Amino acid sequence: MSAAGPSAAARPVVAEIVRSGFVEGHHYGSLVALAADGSVDWSVGAVDVPVLPRSSNKPVQALAMVELGLDLPDDLLALACASHSGEAFHVEGVRRILAGASLDESALQTPADYPLDDDAREAVVRAGGARAPVLMNCSGKHAAMLATCVLNGWDTATYLDPQHPLQQAITATFARLTGEPVTTTAVDGCGAPLLSTSLVGLARAFATLATATSGSEQRVAEAIRRHPEFVSGTTRDELALHRAVPGLIGKAGAESVYAVAVPDGRAWALKTDDGAARVRPVLMAEALRRSGLLDEDGVDADAVRSTGRLDLLGGGVPVGEIRATF
Repeated sequence: MSAAGPSAAARPVVAEIVRSGFVEGHHYGSLVALAADGSVDWSVGAVDVPVLPRSSNKPVQALAMVELGLDLPDDLLALACASHSGEAFHVEGVRRILAGASLDESALQTPADYPLDDDAREAVVRAGGARAPVLMNCSGKHAAMLATCVLNGWDTATYLDPQHPLQQAITATFARLTGEPVTTTAVDGCGAPLLSTSLVGLARAFATLATATSGSEQRVAEAIRRHPEFVSGTTRDELALHRAVPGLIGKAGAESVYAVAVPDGRAWALKTDDGAARVRPVLMAEALRRSGLLDEDGVDADAVRSTGRLDLLGGGVPVGEIRATF
């Protein structure tokens, strides 16, 4: 397998783009579902080769920080796992993490950005605001990294260096939870080290968090469950999925990565080749349906299906859809 990833033959069609009954395009990718015992229940495409899970890594990065002594209230620990929307409560939460470490926004090394959420972004612009590091969707993770450095007496100016003791500890925790060696350390969009694993390894890590009944793993999982709006935002499909499935923990990432797990140990992870964010929830909803989750007590099946419904518009009205084909 080349450094470019799996071959084209290993990336089958996983969704069709259908307009007025005509299939005008396809999404290619891979998905895996783990059974409660950790074995592969079913899979599509290349699920055992390294990928870059992007922000889906964040709950595991947060776990490493908790193991290093970071002690945040649940809402702020959830924010440490977040690709947040930049809503007011997110930004205020980032500032709370920094203040708790006697730091301010100048310590953040996230790129200056606008909020992800459309309404939040428009509010900043209307108020005459500009792009800022604290508004960038990864600022919660970065604030937690800085707080962990302060707690341990480590240099905060170099906290993104892969050789920094913080990043070395995160790498060790990540390898332990995924059960795989880290073969590639890239640079994520926020500037932090980005660790590779397979989709199987990513799903395994989420299963470990979701099944934990004590310790740091349980702390991270419970923070996500109690405050899923801090992990994403009030209008996001990820929040809707958390609310629809009792005990679920999940995290999406750039390039159309998504990983979720439930308390009995079942877990799912996916990635598309084109990285299109719009197809990510479509595929996850179908993966959960295929695994029978929508038929279980307590699950809001209609809400799960809604997260995976994406209409294509023509003249302002629905004329097609993106539909899973695996």
